[in-house]
Amino acid sequence: MLDKDFSFELIAQDDKARLGKIDTPRGSIDTPAFMPVGTQGTIKGVFTDDIHQTNTQIILGNTYHLLLRPGIEILTKFGGLHNFMNWKKPILTDSGGYQIMSLSNLNNIDLKLGAIFKSHIDGKKIILSPEKSIQVQKAINSDIIMVLDECPKLTNDKKILSSAIDVSTNWAKRCKVEFGLNKSKALFGIAQGGLYKDLRVESIEKLIEIGFDGYAMGGLAVGEKQDKMFKILNDTTKYLPNDKPRYLMGVGTPSDILGAVYEGIDMFDCVMPTRSGRTGLAFTWDGKLNLKNSKFKNDKSPLDPKCDIKDLNQYSKSYLHHLIKSDEMLSSMLISLHNIYFYQQFMREIRTSIKNGSFKNFYKKYINFFD
Repeated sequence: MLDKDFSFELIAQDDKARLGKIDTPRGSIDTPAFMPVGTQGTIKGVFTDDIHQTNTQIILGNTYHLLLRPGIEILTKFGGLHNFMNWKKPILTDSGGYQIMSLSNLNNIDLKLGAIFKSHIDGKKIILSPEKSIQVQKAINSDIIMVLDECPKLTNDKKILSSAIDVSTNWAKRCKVEFGLNKSKALFGIAQGGLYKDLRVESIEKLIEIGFDGYAMGGLAVGEKQDKMFKILNDTTKYLPNDKPRYLMGVGTPSDILGAVYEGIDMFDCVMPTRSGRTGLAFTWDGKLNLKNSKFKNDKSPLDPKCDIKDLNQYSKSYLHHLIKSDEMLSSMLISLHNIYFYQQFMREIRTSIKNGSFKNFYKKYINFFD
């Protein structure tokens, strides 16, 4: 099975919403797809086997964090992250570009060298060049590898955004050279340009000229309002190749995902399900529930009567409320697992609606449902 080539098939469309399938040596991914985030080789608070039970088909790991801990030597010794964390399905890795933005106080950009970090762990100097990013992702044994890009913070300054496109394009070319020829894995380019259509189109066209297996929209979900994000997707997704997967990085809430699917996006990742789980926030078909709220103190109903993973349908909202109030870690584990399960059911219903030609009705019903 591991000699199978990476491929993408566009199966159906309902207006701009797309139903597809990505094939990799480690399994298929039905799109639109949501990837739980395992930044450091773990989906926070959730056992790996339980992630399998949620029908999750792919997870995300992070190049920068895994470079620092456990490091290339250990990852190589285990043959990659799959064996290290006991995950058998595909893995996509973020290249470290997001950390260039999120840890901007700890790094500097050098066009030739790459991103020069001061480790947030021990202060050591870390040079993450485009070549190094690809090398680390190969050590992780990622199935989908992302190019290193410069992801600027939210800004209206066109000079900053244009400079980031120049840097990212240069790095993307170098990443492709370092990636080499490997039909069993995929290399995705990342478009920048902020909320400006002309800059986004420029970035996309430069990436298409280089040629990648998939294309991501970076530099969104960085603080802009949701309608602004949807507007730039509406303006620019038509410039992306129709026969390649489209990935919106770092998104998001169920309504973020639904609105982006409406604009033709295929892949998503976000820490939202587990981060919310750790704060007592559950996503359900009854809406978004804050289980800290006293109204759940005597509620005997489960979050989802159909979810029997880890007997989640046997735990009442009252019990979960009690765990939260008692500061018991089990509350975070149970709600995080439930949220990942819900997200995957939500994606399944999106795919079904596209297949049936009823996506617009599904969209209208749920686009504001979780506000």
